[in-house]
Amino acid sequence: MNPSAAALTGRRVLLVEDDYFIAIDLKSWFEEGGAEVLGPVPSVDEALALIAGTTVIDAAVLDINLQDELVYPVADALHARGVPFLFATGYDPAVVPPPHGAVALCQKPIDPQIVARALFG
Repeated sequence: MNPSAAALTGRRVLLVEDDYFIAIDLKSWFEEGGAEVLGPVPSVDEALALIAGTTVIDAAVLDINLQDELVYPVADALHARGVPFLFATGYDPAVVPPPHGAVALCQKPIDPQIVARALFG
C-alpha cells in the first residue's frame, strides 16, 4: 500500500461530484485505500444535507460546478466546521473567488493519489 493510501485508512471522505464516472472512480479508489466515502452527491443541496446530518467528516473533494450550480456554499459549510477540502475542477485557479483562493485545486482528470496527499499529507 502506498503512503497516500495508508493515510486514508479510517478516514471519512465526502465526495461532491456530478460526473458519474469521476465520482465512481474516486469512490472506488478511496474505499480501496481504506476510507469511508460519504456520497458521492451531485448537488449543493444534497451535499449540505449530508454535512448537516453527519457528525464526522475528515475531508472532502468538491467539484466546483455541479449541474450549473457553484459548490461554494458547501465549501463555506465545511470551512465553518474546520473540515479540510479541495476543489477538483477543470477550471482555471483564477476563477476561484477570494474566500476560497487558498484552497488546494486539483485539475481534472483527477489523480486520486495527488488528492490523498493534498488532503492528508
